[in-house]
Amino acid sequence: MSWAATECQTLDLGDTRLNKRALTLIESLSAKPTASIPQACGDWGDTQAAYRFFANEKVDWQAILAPHIQSSIVRMATHAVVLCIQDSTELDFNGQKATGLGPLSYESQRGMYLHPTYAVSTLREPLGVLDAWMWAREFKDKDGKRPGITESLRWIEGYERLAELTPQLPTTRLVYVADREADIMALMVRARDLGTPVDWLVRSKTNRVLPEQDDLDKDKLWDCVTKTEPLGEIRFNLPKGRDHGAREVVQAVWAKSVALPDGKKGFVQATCIVAREINPPAGEEPLQWRLLTNLSVETLEQAQEVIGWYLARWEIEMLFHVFKNGCKIEAMQLGHIKNIERALVLYLIVAWRIARLMRLGRTCPDMDAALMFDRDEWRGAYILNKQKPPQRSPTLNEVVRLVARLGGFLARKGDGEPGVKTVWLGMQRVIDFASGVRYLRECQELETCV
Repeated sequence: MSWAATECQTLDLGDTRLNKRALTLIESLSAKPTASIPQACGDWGDTQAAYRFFANEKVDWQAILAPHIQSSIVRMATHAVVLCIQDSTELDFNGQKATGLGPLSYESQRGMYLHPTYAVSTLREPLGVLDAWMWAREFKDKDGKRPGITESLRWIEGYERLAELTPQLPTTRLVYVADREADIMALMVRARDLGTPVDWLVRSKTNRVLPEQDDLDKDKLWDCVTKTEPLGEIRFNLPKGRDHGAREVVQAVWAKSVALPDGKKGFVQATCIVAREINPPAGEEPLQWRLLTNLSVETLEQAQEVIGWYLARWEIEMLFHVFKNGCKIEAMQLGHIKNIERALVLYLIVAWRIARLMRLGRTCPDMDAALMFDRDEWRGAYILNKQKPPQRSPTLNEVVRLVARLGGFLARKGDGEPGVKTVWLGMQRVIDFASGVRYLRECQELETCV
């Protein structure tokens, strides 16, 4: 059974032919994620069938994603804590003739938005995509106002969908993680009113005035927190970035329980954490994080853990990188937003698998490669690198590094572990090789039968 068939065992689109086509598409798109749909499908017949599938009004994109969600829940159940990361990304289809699209950051742009919920372990193992919000903005009216949905609802509904999953995960703590956009009181109130079935952790955007300070010096949230005694200091190495050099960072860490006014004469109890760099290099802004959470934080160790959970938010950026740059979804030409939505959920599953291979190769290097690659694939990774395959399946890290070398990873002593780009490029060669081996095997069997 292929990885796609295993992942989507419960797929039910109401027609066995549609189920088969969906699995074929997932396998084709994952084999050549950077290719166009016609290139990935291979021949004109399969290409036509793919376009018919995407245009089929009977196919619900939520039904396509549903079996992957169920497989994700199975993986989540093996972890004590799962981080459920939410974020939005802009999909630019400018210049295409697809209908149903709307403006993006600029009114002249055309495209849509995607807002998934991405589950990862505390070790950043990608567990799956749990939900997705997809929409196109309406154009502003003559008064400059934009009609349509209230986009902030996506953060609240995302939390509600996670709350609905908790009965299926009685021994797993779910933590909702999001960036500054999710710092909205309506989300915190909704979590409180539901009994907080899912913990929440967001980056603080609003420096609120705390009510107990209103009649005094009107201390604001962040100032109030950093007036307390720090819990201690944390140290880590910051890699080189676009706007800063590599350096060791030392941050002072504060945490304080606060009552945030809910706007309706009530309060939401929360903890505010501030981590601020001490003595940054001259000319550089201090590295700083301000977080809000429902979790209790009383020690430096607890603060470090929560900060680490927030920093795992980077994994959804990695997913978007694979999704947009690896799978090149903004180059799709599918005619209508509904057709695009059906394609996007297939590519989300493909992007998750690529990100998972890369991450597991790092965090679970000794895992049996046969759990992620079939025999023809891992043997192909050796043969394409002009190495003799071992008799038994090797470790996952060894195969991932071989795959990445086919995608341009040099594997020098100081190169570290490969990134997603070299993995997805290498996977194309490995899967093509494995497909050729299977076809040759089938031809030999036919000749034997004759």
